[in-house]
Amino acid sequence: MKPVVYLIGAGPGDPGLLTLRGAERLARSQVVLYDGLSNTELLRHAPSAEHINVGKHGQSRIWNQAEIIEVMLEHARQGKVVARLKGGDPAVFARTAEEIDALVAAGIDFEVVPGITAALAAGSFAGIPITHRKLASAVALITGREEPDKPESALDWEAIARFPGTLVIYMGVTTAQAWTDALIAGGKDPSTPAALVRRCSLPDQVTVHCRLDQIASKLTPASEFRPPVIAIIGPVTTLSNSMDWLRRRPLFGKTVLVTRPAGQGDTLAQQILDAGGQPVIAPVLQIQPPADDGPLDRAITRLDQTDVLIFVSTNGVDAFFQRLDRLGRDARSLAGVHVAVVGRKTARRLGEYGIRADVVPDDFRAGSLADQLQDQVAGKRVVIIRASRGSETLPERLSAAGADVRQVVGYQNVDVSQPDPVVAEMMAEGKIDWVTVTSSATARNLDRLYGVALRQCRIAALSPVTAETLRELGLTVDAVADPYTTESLLDEIIKQS
Repeated sequence: MKPVVYLIGAGPGDPGLLTLRGAERLARSQVVLYDGLSNTELLRHAPSAEHINVGKHGQSRIWNQAEIIEVMLEHARQGKVVARLKGGDPAVFARTAEEIDALVAAGIDFEVVPGITAALAAGSFAGIPITHRKLASAVALITGREEPDKPESALDWEAIARFPGTLVIYMGVTTAQAWTDALIAGGKDPSTPAALVRRCSLPDQVTVHCRLDQIASKLTPASEFRPPVIAIIGPVTTLSNSMDWLRRRPLFGKTVLVTRPAGQGDTLAQQILDAGGQPVIAPVLQIQPPADDGPLDRAITRLDQTDVLIFVSTNGVDAFFQRLDRLGRDARSLAGVHVAVVGRKTARRLGEYGIRADVVPDDFRAGSLADQLQDQVAGKRVVIIRASRGSETLPERLSAAGADVRQVVGYQNVDVSQPDPVVAEMMAEGKIDWVTVTSSATARNLDRLYGVALRQCRIAALSPVTAETLRELGLTVDAVADPYTTESLLDEIIKQS
C-alpha cells in the first residue's frame, strides 16, 4: 500500500466515540503515534501495528512537536501507513496544521479524520447544551494557554467578555486565574454560572458547578481537579440538573474490578460501562493449554467409545474443538454421543461449533447437571472435559450413580503470580468499590495477591460455591448472582450499590 498518514481524531475519551472511519483507518495502519489524551483502548483497532506513545499532556511533555513530526515523517518515508491519533478533533487546538505543513513539504499523502471535540462531549456528558434557543445562540471555543513564544496574546479578552453566547475554555487549568480575571476586567459578570468538566465521557468524569469568579479557586495547584478539564461559562450550565443523564446511570461513580482471564472479561466490562461504572480489568488467572495434549487427543480419537461427553465451561468447549480441528476432525465425530453442559453460556458456545447440547441445567452449577444425569448414567462411559483444577462434585456423583467416569484436562487455570501494582494502590486508597469473583480458584488467588487491601472492597460472587470459598478465606460477600451469570452478577451489584 502507498505510504499515507492518517490524522485521526480519537474523540474525548470514551473509546466508543471513535468514528467508524477512524476505526477503519486505524485497522489499516502499520504504525500508530498516539498522544496522552487518546484512550489506549483504541489501539485494539490496530493490533498488528507498532504503537508509539508520543504523549503530550499539559505542561508534562514526553515528546515535543518537532520530535513528533520527525518520527511521523520517518515512518512514512519508509513506505508505511501511519496513524497519528490525536485526542478530540484534529482541527481543534491540536497543532495539526504544523503536521500537515510538514507532510505537504515532504510530498507525503495524508487524510484528516474528524473526531468529537472535548467541548461538545463535555456539554453532552454533563447535561449541558452549549447552545440553547433561549439562552445561547452562539458558542466560542477558546484556548486558556497560548503559545508561550508569542510576542503578545492573540485573544481580546474584553471582546470575549462581551461575546453573546457560551464560552468554552480548553487547556485553562494552570492559567485559570489570569483568564477569569481578564474576563471579569472586560466586563463579564463575576456571578456568571460556570461548569468545570474533568475527563469528559469517561466513567470517572467529574463535574463541578460554580461562578466565574470561583473557577480559579476550584483549579488551584493543590486541588485534585487536574487536567484534562473543560470550562463551560454561561447560563446554559444551569440546565444540567434536569439534563444530566450520566449521573442517572446506576453505577455512576463506581469502580468495579473485573478479574476474569484475559479476553474473557470484556463483556462484563462493557456491561459495567453501560451502567455508568468504571471497569478495571485485572485478570488473576491465565488460561493455558494442558501440559500434555495426549489425554485430550485420546478422548477425541475414542469418541466412538463414549456415551456421554460433558463440558463444564466455555474454555473446555474451545479447547476441545481446537484440538478436534488439529487432529483433522470435525463435529461429525460427535455423532451418537450424548452431550451435556454446565450452564447456558457453555451451551451457546457449543452451538457456535454447530452442536446442540442434549442436557442443559437451568443454572450454572455442576450439582444441577448431576441431578439431571444421575438416573441416566449407570453403566455409561462418561468423559468430562475440565480445567486442571476445580470441583469434584460432578465426577463423584456420577461415579456414585454407576457411571464409568474419565476426567480429561482440556486447559489449565494458572495463577497470575504478581499483583497489579495499580490495582493494589487503588484498593489501598479505597478506589475500588466492587470486586467480581467468578470461581473458587479466582477467589483464592485474589486473596493471595491482594490480601488485606481486598478486605476494603465490596465483593460480588458468581455462585454460592464461590461465595462459600470467599467466606472460608475470611472475606465478606456482599452480593451473589442468581442465576449464576455475569448479567445477574451485575444486577446484584446495582441492587446493592
